[in-house]
Amino acid sequence: MREFEFNLSMEELEKRTHKDYLMSKKMLKADAPEYLKLADGDKEALKHLVKAAYILEKINMQIDCHHNLEFQAFLEREIANGNKQAELTKILFDAQKGINAIDTMSNKINLAKGIVEMPGKGVYPEDLSKEEFHSILTKMLKDGMADEVKKILTQRSVVERNGEYLKGTDYIDKFKDDFAKMADEIEKASEVSTNADFNEYLKLQAEALRKADPMLDAYADKKWATLQDTPLEFTITRENYEDEMTGTIVENKELSQALEEHGISPIPKDFLGGRVGIVNKKGTEALMAIKQYLPTLAQNMPFSNEYEQNINPNQDAKQTMVDVDLVAVTGDVGEYRGGITLAENLPNDDKLSLTIGGGRRNVYHRQIRFISDMKKLQERLDEILDKDQHQYYLDEADHWFTIGHENAHSLGPKKACETLGKYRNIIEENKADMGALAFVDLLTELGMYTEEQRKQIIVTTIADNFLKSKPTLSQAHRVRTVMQNKYFAERGAYDIIDGKIHVNIDKIVPIAKEMLSEIVRIQIEGDFEKAEKYVLDNFIWTDNLELIAQKLQKINKTLNGRTESELAEKLLKE
Repeated sequence: MREFEFNLSMEELEKRTHKDYLMSKKMLKADAPEYLKLADGDKEALKHLVKAAYILEKINMQIDCHHNLEFQAFLEREIANGNKQAELTKILFDAQKGINAIDTMSNKINLAKGIVEMPGKGVYPEDLSKEEFHSILTKMLKDGMADEVKKILTQRSVVERNGEYLKGTDYIDKFKDDFAKMADEIEKASEVSTNADFNEYLKLQAEALRKADPMLDAYADKKWATLQDTPLEFTITRENYEDEMTGTIVENKELSQALEEHGISPIPKDFLGGRVGIVNKKGTEALMAIKQYLPTLAQNMPFSNEYEQNINPNQDAKQTMVDVDLVAVTGDVGEYRGGITLAENLPNDDKLSLTIGGGRRNVYHRQIRFISDMKKLQERLDEILDKDQHQYYLDEADHWFTIGHENAHSLGPKKACETLGKYRNIIEENKADMGALAFVDLLTELGMYTEEQRKQIIVTTIADNFLKSKPTLSQAHRVRTVMQNKYFAERGAYDIIDGKIHVNIDKIVPIAKEMLSEIVRIQIEGDFEKAEKYVLDNFIWTDNLELIAQKLQKINKTLNGRTESELAEKLLKE
C-alpha cells in the first residue's frame, strides 16, 4: 500500500477541524419525523437508495483525483494505528470528499504533500498537459481516428493513454462492478417503494447503470424530470463544472475547426453526485406557485425571438419542482468545497434527454439552506448593512431568489454554449442570477410577490452577494458575484456609506435587465473572446469588496464545511 505525507500540520488541522472553523450542515436525524411517518415500503426503499448513493461516491472520488481511494485507505490504516494527524486529516477528507479542494477563503487545500489538483482531475492522465492534449487530438484526427476522438470528448468517459494516442472509456464500462452494485440496490428500492411513477424511474435508472448507452440515461432523465408527487427523492446528478481540461479546446482554433469538420462537439466531463431525500409537501406547494408564470418569463427574456428555449410560451412548462428534506448528499453534490449547493436545475443543456422531449426538474435542499445561528446573522447585518434596511433583510427571501435563479436556468438559449470554453459556466450562472433579479418587478405586478417581498428579495440578494475573499476563476458560482458587484456599483445600484451597504432598491431591476441582455447576447453569439473580455472586464476585486470582506472575515471564521448524515449512516448499517 502506498505511503503518503501529510500536507497540513497538526496546528493547521486542529484549527480547521475546530467548531469555530468547521461548519456542519445536518441532514435528517435517525428519529426525524419526516422519516418515521413514511410507509414501511418507502423506509425500506430509502435504505437501498442510500447504499446506492454511497457506492456512487466511491466512483466519483476516482474521477475527481487518481489518488483519492488509496489516500483514504492510507488514512484508515494510520487511524487504526493511533495516528492523530491522520484522524484530523480524515475529517477534512470526508468533508471535501477528496484530497484537493478549496476553502471558504478561496485557498487551495491539499491534504497530501505533492498531490495537487489537475485541470483534468481524475478523468484525464495526470501527466497530460493542455498542449499535449491538443496535439494528440489533432494527430488522431489526421490519422483517421475521429470515432475514438468522439469517445474521448463525450461528457461520460475516462481518458487514458493508449501508446502515442489517447482512448476514452465510458464511465459505465470503467466502473462496471460498482455501477452494477448500484443498479442492484436501486432495483431493490423499486420493488418496495409505494409510488409507481418513482419505481418506473428507478427501473430505468438501474438499467442505465448496467449498459454504456447514453440513450438509457436519457430515458431515465426524461422520466425523472416528470416526477412531482412522490414521497422519496433519488437523483444521480451529472454536472461538468469540475473539468478544466476539455474546455481549453476552444482556445485552439485549428483543433476546434478540425473537430467541427468531423461533427464532434467537445463536452466537458460529468462529475457524479447522489441525492437521497424525502419530499416535503408543504415546501413543494410553495415552490409550485411560480410555475404558472414561467411561459410569461420566457417571452420576456432578452432577444427571445432569436433562439429556442426550454420553456415554450405556448405550452405547459416542462418543469417540475420539489422541496426535499435531505437524508444524504454524496459525491459531487455533497462535496463541501468553499460552499455547497442550495438547489439544482437538471438535466443540464448538454444532456440527451432534452433532445427527445424531456423537461427539467428543480430540487431544493432544505437542510443546506437552514441558518443555524441567527445571532451570527444579526452580527453580520449590523456590520455590513445600512441599519434602516435591516427591515428588508429576510432569510427566506434568499430562498425565493434561489427559486428564481434555478428557474432562470431553463430560460434563455437552449444550446449548451460549449464554444465559450472555461467561461461557459460563469456566464450561465450569471444569467441565472440576473434572470432571478430582472423579473422581480414583473412577478410583483403579476401577483407572485407583494411589494414588501419585492424589497426583501432585492435587499437580501445584494447584501448576500458580498464575499469573504476574492475567488479564483475556476469558482463559477463566486466569480459571477464579483462581476455583479462591480457592474452594479458602477451603475449606482448600491452605495457604501460609512462602511455599510445601502441598496438603491428601485435601481436594481433595471440594471439586472441590462446585464441579463448582455449575457444572453454573449450566449447567442457563442464567441469565446467576447465571453473572456466580458468576464475579465467585470471580475475586478474593488476596494469596497475588500472592505466588506474584511468585516465578514471578523464575524465568520469558517474555513471548511461538512455534512452530517445521522439517518443515512444508520441505514447503511442495516
